[in-house]
Amino acid sequence: MVTNARAGGASPGPPEFVPLRINRAASEGGDSARLPAGQKGASERRPAQGDPRPLPMTRREMDERGWDAVDIVFVTGDAYVDHPSFAMALLGRVLEAEGFRVAILAQPDWHSCEPWRTFGRPRLFFAISAGNMDSMINHYTANRKVRNDDAYSPGGRIGRRPDRATLAYCHRAREAYKDVPVIAGGVEASLRRLAHYDYWSDTVRRSILLDCKADLLVYGMGESAIVEIAKRMRNAECGMQDARPLPDSAQSDALAGWGAGLSIQQSSLGIAPSRTPWRDIVRSLRDMRGVAYALGAKEAPPTGAEVVTLPSYEEVKADKLRFAEATRKYHLETNPYNAKTLVQRHGDQHVVVNPPRLPESESNMDRYYDLPYTRRPHPSYPEPIPAHQVIKDSITLMRGCFGGCTFCSITMHQGRIIQSRSKTSILREINTLTSDPAFKGTISDLGGPTANMYKMVCTKPEIEAICRRLSCVHPKICPLLGTDHGPLIDVMRETRQQKGVKKVLVASGVRMDLARRSPEYMRELTLHHVGGHLKVAPEHTDDRTLALMKKTRPEDFEGFSEQFRDISKRAGKKQYLVPYFISSHPGSTVESMIELAVFLKRNGYRPDQVQDFIPAPMDLATCMYYTGLDPMTMKPVHVATRLRERKFQRALLQFFKPANYFTVRRLLLDHGRGDLIGDGCDALIPSRPPREAIESRRQEAERIARRSGAGERPASVAAPSESEWDLARSMSEDEDHYHSTGRRPSGGEAPDSNAGGARSGGAGYRPGRRSGRRRERQ
Repeated sequence: MVTNARAGGASPGPPEFVPLRINRAASEGGDSARLPAGQKGASERRPAQGDPRPLPMTRREMDERGWDAVDIVFVTGDAYVDHPSFAMALLGRVLEAEGFRVAILAQPDWHSCEPWRTFGRPRLFFAISAGNMDSMINHYTANRKVRNDDAYSPGGRIGRRPDRATLAYCHRAREAYKDVPVIAGGVEASLRRLAHYDYWSDTVRRSILLDCKADLLVYGMGESAIVEIAKRMRNAECGMQDARPLPDSAQSDALAGWGAGLSIQQSSLGIAPSRTPWRDIVRSLRDMRGVAYALGAKEAPPTGAEVVTLPSYEEVKADKLRFAEATRKYHLETNPYNAKTLVQRHGDQHVVVNPPRLPESESNMDRYYDLPYTRRPHPSYPEPIPAHQVIKDSITLMRGCFGGCTFCSITMHQGRIIQSRSKTSILREINTLTSDPAFKGTISDLGGPTANMYKMVCTKPEIEAICRRLSCVHPKICPLLGTDHGPLIDVMRETRQQKGVKKVLVASGVRMDLARRSPEYMRELTLHHVGGHLKVAPEHTDDRTLALMKKTRPEDFEGFSEQFRDISKRAGKKQYLVPYFISSHPGSTVESMIELAVFLKRNGYRPDQVQDFIPAPMDLATCMYYTGLDPMTMKPVHVATRLRERKFQRALLQFFKPANYFTVRRLLLDHGRGDLIGDGCDALIPSRPPREAIESRRQEAERIARRSGAGERPASVAAPSESEWDLARSMSEDEDHYHSTGRRPSGGEAPDSNAGGARSGGAGYRPGRRSGRRRERQ
């Protein structure tokens, strides 16, 4: 294992880092290969099934179980849903199966620390997460406008969690019990473990570890890490034989004692609290994979050949070139088989990020998903949880993604190596699902981060152990990547044959370049697993932008579409593709968006959903957005940073909406594409504005005038002229491009749908703020 400097006296000098020697054969057993000798093989045994009731959320539920204390309190920004798609349920059930007493503190009132005292002092630690989503992305749109709903809250109501929830929750936990360790995790903490660009404040922020004051940060998928932490803390507390050695200072440190003040007659494991100082116990966990921690000002950072020193926080904040350099360095250290430890200085402290954990074995994946989830929200919620409604009848086949898309955080969070469940475990979960009286016979999704990467792994483990590619499929599919769809096809067929299953849909995004390699998979998918519409994500049509995204070529989308249409036509099925596109991604220009709009018009696509690019922390595309540089090549990249251009690009993607008519017309004229304005079939927009466009323009002008508080209309939005009204009145239905159903082969949005919002004001997120729509819901 890796050895680090531990607190406790002055270090004689920077410690030398010992490289991790990885036995690939042993690592196939997952993280069990790193457990103490007495626990070898534990991950291969199916754990004892836990309590079929949901984990306790109140003191009363805790008392009903006969508990006098809990070992771990999970604090989460999501409503508690006991389903494996929700992190707190998955981690809580895994710990429960290992014999720990776990309680859930879901969406607590963060204005005081009293909710953190609900269950009394936890014997081991607080586990803090903002939830399944980053709290800032959960709260704000791409244009920094407050969202109208929260899919992870009862009834979809907003205001149930704070901005930067990890910070608020960690501070309250520390305030409630100063001598209880605080472990941060989840996607928000994971992607902020180093200095990062924060889109919402438009600044470079330091590592979240230094702001939230957590004792340890677990990044990535945390099942094996949280179990190892809990066991080692329990063992250290109990003085068991397999506890890891503590620093010498632990013998002389005269702290009050780990667990002091617990008012319990008997611990949950029948062992009295130890006098071992809790800070030293936490420091002993610094040799774990998949964790990050902050060193004290007097602690020397690790050094050696297995350490990569990143540009400091002060450097990346002051110099965008150094920011791009740091981004490139840490993205090259994501392969768990060869990643090095990262060190980044923040003032007089250092943040250390250990290498990622090894991928989970199939047996471990099965154990995690075989646990007795109720698959329902906690019964205390009077209203449904929208996110649960979407995934309640879905089945997860695998985790991880080797696509490496620069705008996506999945690879950085779940890893590039695919970790799949066995077919037996999948069918067992389906049988559990079909036995539920509430199940209606349709499995809503059979997939994961991607629909068709199940069981796909590198065929040369010895090469994989030294590989540093960020994507296995870009710019071309690696010849060493196993792309056999056979195991997935087998699962799909057997799933359909299960008793009680009427229909199995695939709602996860299909990787088109992989799917085209398997005509059998294309037939299976198209004939049996499409409910009328199939989601795909070409994202763009511009070669330069696609290269910056690390996405497939336009030819892959066209070839996939042709195969899909041909199979559907032969089977007599009316099925359509629903393509997803991103506007304002780094590299995307107004000119390239015009070409994308032409492509959409020629192929009859009218995107229902358009995703404006959101610069999420730690993504490569976020670095491009902030620095204007591709961090892998250091070449300049065009970036749409101004709200005006971002709205222009979105309008071009939805050129068919009357509300966008004048914006699109202006852009086409400004860029010399007046040939796309007219009444022919090749025109993007008609020569005369539709009635809705003029009405929308009038309403926008009045809205801006009211907002500005001035009597005069702002020059940026002119009122419609009399000639424009005359043109609209004279337009017949036959000339109306927007209402002709014959020109809408793929469906599309209603012409009067909202086209997006403007930047929010300086007040920021206000939980008490309610729009008319939210007032109706409440």
